[in-house]
Amino acid sequence: MPTALVTGANRGLGLAFARAYAERGFRVHACCRRPEQAHLLRAIPGDVVLHRWDARDPTATRQLAEALACEPIDHLVANAAVTGPRDRPEALDIPGWFEALHVNCLAPLQLAAALRRQVAASRARRMIAISSALASLADNRSGGLWAYRCSKAALNMAWRNLAIEVAREGIVCVLLDPGWVRTDMGGPAAPLAPEESVAGMLAVIDRLTPADSGRFLSFQGEPRAW
Repeated sequence: MPTALVTGANRGLGLAFARAYAERGFRVHACCRRPEQAHLLRAIPGDVVLHRWDARDPTATRQLAEALACEPIDHLVANAAVTGPRDRPEALDIPGWFEALHVNCLAPLQLAAALRRQVAASRARRMIAISSALASLADNRSGGLWAYRCSKAALNMAWRNLAIEVAREGIVCVLLDPGWVRTDMGGPAAPLAPEESVAGMLAVIDRLTPADSGRFLSFQGEPRAW
Protein backbone atom coordinates (compact mmCIF):
# COMPACT_ATOMS: atom_id res chain seq x y z
CA MET A 1 0.00 0.00 0.00
CA PRO A 2 1.45 3.42 -0.92
CA THR A 3 1.71 5.98 1.86
CA ALA A 4 1.30 9.75 1.93
CA LEU A 5 2.00 12.22 4.71
CA VAL A 6 0.19 15.57 4.59
CA THR A 7 0.63 18.51 6.96
CA GLY A 8 -2.13 21.03 7.65
CA ALA A 9 -4.53 18.20 6.82
CA ASN A 10 -7.53 19.42 8.81
CA ARG A 11 -8.73 22.05 6.32
CA GLY A 12 -8.35 23.60 2.88
CA LEU A 13 -5.78 22.06 0.57
CA GLY A 14 -4.50 19.67 3.23
CA LEU A 15 -7.97 18.21 3.77
CA ALA A 16 -8.47 17.89 0.02
CA PHE A 17 -5.10 16.11 -0.27
CA ALA A 18 -6.04 13.70 2.53
CA ARG A 19 -9.37 12.88 0.88
CA ALA A 20 -7.84 12.41 -2.54
CA TYR A 21 -5.05 10.16 -1.29
CA ALA A 22 -7.50 8.06 0.73
CA GLU A 23 -9.72 7.66 -2.34
CA ARG A 24 -6.66 6.43 -4.25
CA GLY A 25 -6.07 3.70 -1.66
CA PHE A 26 -3.09 5.33 0.08
CA ARG A 27 -2.47 5.06 3.79
CA VAL A 28 -2.66 8.72 4.79
CA HIS A 29 -0.71 10.13 7.70
CA ALA A 30 -2.69 13.32 8.31
CA CYS A 31 -0.93 15.89 10.49
CA CYS A 32 -2.66 18.77 12.24
CA ARG A 33 -2.44 20.72 15.49
CA ARG A 34 -5.69 19.48 17.08
CA PRO A 35 -6.68 16.02 15.83
CA GLU A 36 -9.49 15.81 18.37
CA GLN A 37 -11.19 18.76 16.66
CA ALA A 38 -10.55 17.65 13.07
CA HIS A 39 -14.03 16.24 12.50
CA LEU A 40 -13.98 16.46 8.69
CA LEU A 41 -10.62 14.73 8.61
CA ARG A 42 -11.81 11.97 10.93
CA ALA A 43 -14.83 11.40 8.68
CA ILE A 44 -12.73 10.49 5.62
CA PRO A 45 -13.25 6.83 4.66
CA GLY A 46 -10.13 4.74 4.26
CA ASP A 47 -6.81 4.23 6.00
CA VAL A 48 -6.30 7.67 7.53
CA VAL A 49 -4.07 8.00 10.61
CA LEU A 50 -4.18 11.31 12.47
CA HIS A 51 -1.06 12.76 14.08
CA ARG A 52 -0.73 15.73 16.38
CA TRP A 53 1.82 18.02 14.74
CA ASP A 54 2.46 21.73 15.10
CA ALA A 55 4.84 23.41 12.66
CA ARG A 56 5.90 25.78 15.45
CA ASP A 57 7.14 22.93 17.65
CA PRO A 58 10.41 21.19 16.62
CA THR A 59 9.78 18.51 19.23
CA ALA A 60 6.60 17.50 17.41
CA THR A 61 8.59 16.79 14.24
CA ARG A 62 11.04 14.56 16.10
CA GLN A 63 8.18 12.69 17.74
CA LEU A 64 6.46 12.23 14.38
CA ALA A 65 9.65 10.81 12.84
CA GLU A 66 9.99 8.39 15.76
CA ALA A 67 6.36 7.27 15.41
CA LEU A 68 6.90 6.60 11.70
CA ALA A 69 10.40 5.14 12.03
CA CYS A 70 9.44 1.93 10.20
CA GLU A 71 6.98 3.43 7.72
CA PRO A 72 8.08 4.13 4.13
CA ILE A 73 6.53 7.39 2.91
CA ASP A 74 5.93 7.59 -0.84
CA HIS A 75 4.63 11.16 -0.93
CA LEU A 76 5.53 13.76 1.68
CA VAL A 77 3.37 16.88 1.18
CA ALA A 78 4.50 19.89 3.23
CA ASN A 79 1.33 21.97 3.03
CA ALA A 80 0.89 23.72 6.40
CA ALA A 81 1.41 27.49 6.18
CA VAL A 82 0.43 30.84 7.65
CA THR A 83 -0.18 34.18 5.95
CA GLY A 84 1.86 36.10 8.50
CA PRO A 85 1.45 39.75 9.43
CA ARG A 86 0.09 42.18 6.85
CA ASP A 87 2.41 44.97 7.93
CA ARG A 88 4.57 47.49 6.09
CA PRO A 89 8.33 48.19 6.25
CA GLU A 90 7.87 51.21 8.47
CA ALA A 91 6.10 49.15 11.17
CA LEU A 92 7.34 45.58 10.98
CA ASP A 93 5.89 42.91 13.26
CA ILE A 94 9.21 41.14 13.82
CA PRO A 95 7.81 38.24 15.91
CA GLY A 96 5.12 37.73 13.27
CA TRP A 97 7.75 37.60 10.55
CA PHE A 98 9.78 35.05 12.50
CA GLU A 99 6.68 32.90 12.89
CA ALA A 100 5.96 33.07 9.14
CA LEU A 101 9.56 32.11 8.31
CA HIS A 102 9.43 29.28 10.84
CA VAL A 103 6.11 27.80 9.71
CA ASN A 104 6.46 28.40 5.96
CA CYS A 105 10.15 27.59 5.45
CA LEU A 106 11.99 26.09 8.42
CA ALA A 107 9.30 23.64 9.56
CA PRO A 108 8.91 22.01 6.10
CA LEU A 109 12.68 21.71 5.81
CA GLN A 110 12.97 20.19 9.28
CA LEU A 111 10.13 17.78 8.44
CA ALA A 112 11.85 16.70 5.23
CA ALA A 113 15.13 16.15 7.06
CA ALA A 114 13.45 14.17 9.85
CA LEU A 115 11.58 11.89 7.40
CA ARG A 116 14.27 11.64 4.73
CA ARG A 117 15.06 8.03 5.53
CA GLN A 118 11.38 7.02 5.38
CA VAL A 119 10.90 8.72 2.00
CA ALA A 120 14.09 7.14 0.63
CA ALA A 121 12.78 3.72 1.71
CA SER A 122 9.57 4.09 -0.34
CA ARG A 123 8.93 3.24 -3.99
CA ALA A 124 7.83 6.70 -5.19
CA ARG A 125 10.25 8.89 -3.16
CA ARG A 126 8.49 12.25 -3.55
CA MET A 127 8.89 15.35 -1.36
CA ILE A 128 6.42 18.08 -2.30
CA ALA A 129 6.32 21.57 -0.80
CA ILE A 130 3.28 23.76 -1.42
CA SER A 131 4.63 27.15 -2.42
CA SER A 132 2.86 30.07 -4.12
CA ALA A 133 3.05 32.27 -7.19
CA LEU A 134 3.45 35.08 -4.64
CA ALA A 135 6.94 33.71 -3.93
CA SER A 136 8.09 34.57 -7.45
CA LEU A 137 10.52 37.49 -7.65
CA ALA A 138 10.08 37.76 -11.41
CA ASP A 139 6.28 37.94 -11.28
CA ASN A 140 5.89 40.30 -8.32
CA ARG A 141 4.14 43.32 -9.77
CA SER A 142 1.62 44.09 -7.05
CA GLY A 143 3.71 44.08 -3.84
CA GLY A 144 2.11 43.53 -0.44
CA LEU A 145 2.00 40.44 1.76
CA TRP A 146 5.66 40.96 2.63
CA ALA A 147 6.09 38.23 5.24
CA TYR A 148 4.20 35.63 3.23
CA ARG A 149 6.04 36.37 -0.01
CA CYS A 150 9.46 36.40 1.65
CA SER A 151 8.88 33.22 3.67
CA LYS A 152 7.64 31.32 0.62
CA ALA A 153 10.58 32.58 -1.45
CA ALA A 154 12.84 31.25 1.31
CA LEU A 155 11.00 27.92 1.11
CA ASN A 156 11.69 27.81 -2.63
CA MET A 157 15.43 28.19 -2.08
CA ALA A 158 15.42 25.66 0.77
CA TRP A 159 13.58 23.05 -1.31
CA ARG A 160 15.86 23.62 -4.29
CA ASN A 161 18.85 23.03 -2.01
CA LEU A 162 17.14 19.96 -0.60
CA ALA A 163 16.66 18.55 -4.10
CA ILE A 164 20.42 18.70 -4.63
CA GLU A 165 21.13 17.19 -1.21
CA VAL A 166 18.91 14.12 -1.63
CA ALA A 167 19.35 13.47 -5.36
CA ARG A 168 21.75 10.58 -4.74
CA GLU A 169 18.96 8.81 -2.81
CA GLY A 170 16.56 9.04 -5.74
CA ILE A 171 14.25 11.46 -3.93
CA VAL A 172 12.40 13.94 -6.15
CA CYS A 173 11.75 17.33 -4.51
CA VAL A 174 9.33 19.72 -6.22
CA LEU A 175 7.63 22.99 -5.30
CA LEU A 176 4.02 23.40 -6.41
CA ASP A 177 1.95 26.56 -6.76
CA PRO A 178 -1.66 25.49 -6.05
CA GLY A 179 -3.15 28.55 -7.74
CA TRP A 180 -5.65 30.91 -6.16
CA VAL A 181 -7.84 28.57 -4.11
CA ARG A 182 -10.99 29.07 -2.04
CA THR A 183 -9.50 28.40 1.39
CA ASP A 184 -9.31 30.41 4.60
CA MET A 185 -6.12 31.92 3.19
CA GLY A 186 -7.30 32.38 -0.41
CA GLY A 187 -10.72 33.77 0.45
CA PRO A 188 -14.18 33.18 -1.07
CA ALA A 189 -13.45 35.07 -4.31
CA ALA A 190 -10.76 32.62 -5.44
CA PRO A 191 -11.63 30.81 -8.68
CA LEU A 192 -10.42 27.33 -7.70
CA ALA A 193 -11.99 24.84 -5.31
CA PRO A 194 -9.45 22.92 -3.18
CA GLU A 195 -10.45 19.68 -4.91
CA GLU A 196 -9.68 21.16 -8.36
CA SER A 197 -6.27 22.38 -7.28
CA VAL A 198 -5.37 19.11 -5.59
CA ALA A 199 -6.53 17.03 -8.56
CA GLY A 200 -4.19 19.06 -10.75
CA MET A 201 -1.29 18.80 -8.31
CA LEU A 202 -1.70 15.03 -7.96
CA ALA A 203 -1.63 14.67 -11.73
CA VAL A 204 1.64 16.62 -11.73
CA ILE A 205 3.06 14.52 -8.90
CA ASP A 206 2.13 11.31 -10.73
CA ARG A 207 4.24 12.21 -13.75
CA LEU A 208 7.31 13.58 -11.98
CA THR A 209 10.69 12.14 -12.90
CA PRO A 210 14.14 12.71 -11.35
CA ALA A 211 14.73 15.35 -14.03
CA ASP A 212 11.98 17.46 -12.42
CA SER A 213 13.62 17.58 -9.00
CA GLY A 214 14.24 21.13 -7.81
CA ARG A 215 11.61 22.65 -10.11
CA PHE A 216 8.87 25.17 -9.25
CA LEU A 217 5.65 24.23 -11.07
CA SER A 218 2.02 25.32 -11.20
CA PHE A 219 -0.82 22.97 -10.28
CA GLN A 220 -1.13 22.33 -14.03
CA GLY A 221 2.54 21.39 -14.37
CA GLU A 222 3.69 24.64 -15.99
CA PRO A 223 7.06 26.12 -14.95
CA ARG A 224 6.81 29.02 -12.49
CA ALA A 225 9.32 31.85 -12.63
CA TRP A 226 11.64 32.10 -9.64
